[in-house]
Amino acid sequence: MEKIRIIDSHTGGEPTRVVFDDPLPLLLRHFPRQGDVPAADAPAIEKRLRLFHPQYDALRRAVACEPRGSDVLVGAVLCPAMDASCIAGVIFFNNVGFLNMCGHATIGVAITLAHLGRISPGTHRLETRVGVVSFTLGEDGSVSLENVPSFRKASGISVDVPGHGTVTGDVAWGGNWFFITENHGQQLELEHVGELSAFASALRRAVNEPQHFPDVDHIELVGPPSSPNASARGFVLCPGGVYDRSACGTGTSAKLACLAADGKLAEGEEWVQESIIGSTFKGSYRWHDRDAGAIIPIIVGEAHVTTEGEILLNPHDPFCWGIS
Repeated sequence: MEKIRIIDSHTGGEPTRVVFDDPLPLLLRHFPRQGDVPAADAPAIEKRLRLFHPQYDALRRAVACEPRGSDVLVGAVLCPAMDASCIAGVIFFNNVGFLNMCGHATIGVAITLAHLGRISPGTHRLETRVGVVSFTLGEDGSVSLENVPSFRKASGISVDVPGHGTVTGDVAWGGNWFFITENHGQQLELEHVGELSAFASALRRAVNEPQHFPDVDHIELVGPPSSPNASARGFVLCPGGVYDRSACGTGTSAKLACLAADGKLAEGEEWVQESIIGSTFKGSYRWHDRDAGAIIPIIVGEAHVTTEGEILLNPHDPFCWGIS
C-alpha cells in the first residue's frame, strides 16, 4: 500500500488538490521511466513531464479522476524548479490531461503552502509550464497573483455553430487559450448550466475547426453581472467538459487583455469578474509590452483549505490508478 499526501482547497468554489511531496520515487517503483530526452533549454517542469510522462499521467488519473477525484477537480504537483528564485515548480492537471497554467489553482497552492508553514506573508515565485508567475500572500489570507504575459491574438472572429448560428468573439491568451464572446444569446444563470455547457461545447468544436483556432481549449461567455459590485459575469467551460466554479484566473487574464486592447480598461483600473455561482476575482493589469498588446494581469482572490489526507494506492485495486 503506497500513500500520497494531499491537501484540498477551494478558490471561489473551484477545488484544487495539491500533491506536496515529490511523487516521482513512488511512481518509478511502479512504472519504468519512458519519454524522449527534452531540449537542454527546456524548463525543468517540461523536462520532468516529458521524461516521466507515463508516470505522471498515472498520478494524474489517480489524483484527479474517479473513484477518488471528480471531473471538476484540478490537481497540482509541486516539484523542483529550474529557476532558483522560485519556491517550487508546479504541474497542473485535470480529468483529461495537463494544463498550461491555472489561476485558481495557483491561489490554492499559495494557501496550501501557507497552511503547511512553508511560506509566510509576502511575495513568492512559482515556475509553471508557461513561465514564472509570482503571488503575494497578504496578512489577511488573500492572494494577489501576477500571471504570465497575456494578450489578444484575434478579434471579431465569427464562427458558425450548428443549431445556434453565427457567434463572434475574440481569441486571447491568459496562460491558456480562450475564445471569449458576449455575442452568445445565453442566460448566464446557475440553473442553466446544462444548456450553457452544451452551447459552449458546440462553440468550442466550431472554434477548433482547422480554419479557425484548434488550440483554443477554454470557452468564456461574458454577460452582465448579478451583483452591483461586479463588472461582468462569466461562464467558462474548461477542457474535460466541466464549468469553472470560480471566476477563472486565466480567463479573467485573457479578458483583461481584450479590454486593454480595446481601450476599455485603463492600466491599474479594477475589474471585478463574477463566476456563474457568484464568487469573484478582482483583476487589473500593467502593460508588459504596449506595442505588442501584452499585459501582466493581476488577479486577487481567496482560497480555503478543506481537507488534509492521504491517497492510498492498493495494488490489488483494479482502479488503483483511476478511471479515465
